[in-house]
Amino acid sequence: MRIIYILWMSIFAIWAIASLTSKRTTLSSSEASSRIAIWAVTLSWWIVLRGGSWEGPLGFRFVPDGPPGLYAGLALTFIGLGFALWARFYIGTNWDAFVVLKEDHKLVRTGPYSIVRHPIYSGFMLATLGTAVTQGEAWRLSGVALIVIAWGYKARVEEAFLMQRFGPEYEDYRRHVKALVPAVW
Repeated sequence: MRIIYILWMSIFAIWAIASLTSKRTTLSSSEASSRIAIWAVTLSWWIVLRGGSWEGPLGFRFVPDGPPGLYAGLALTFIGLGFALWARFYIGTNWDAFVVLKEDHKLVRTGPYSIVRHPIYSGFMLATLGTAVTQGEAWRLSGVALIVIAWGYKARVEEAFLMQRFGPEYEDYRRHVKALVPAVW
């Protein structure tokens, strides 16, 4: 578990430092919508990353103790965080925690954005699932469900905003690239 915490804390630190380089915001969507999603994501990470066990109906293990589940979960966490990090650095100074447009904002359709339209969200969803698998306890899946709901909600808010800004160009992008899961969703 120590490796998992180090991975997550490293990502959070990198994200905080990288956010200092973002360009100036020129247009913003409803910050309230973004804040709801961000708070839900924070709660989901707390559920998945916190120590301790759960007593009750969700206290059972959905992954047996031992190396196979631990290694599978670690691999999913590492791949997910790596994908999110790649996407974060690929979008560069256009990134923001909220749904906004930055100075000279361009629609990015290459790199991780050619795989899914919201690769940061996808990567974090996969990493959260991987972390829950390393823990192996069923109650941690509630954190996974919550993060999927939160990122799905924020993706829809972002989609509506980007459609207003980029119109037909964004509609073409939507036709060719799935939102969160390649070839599925």
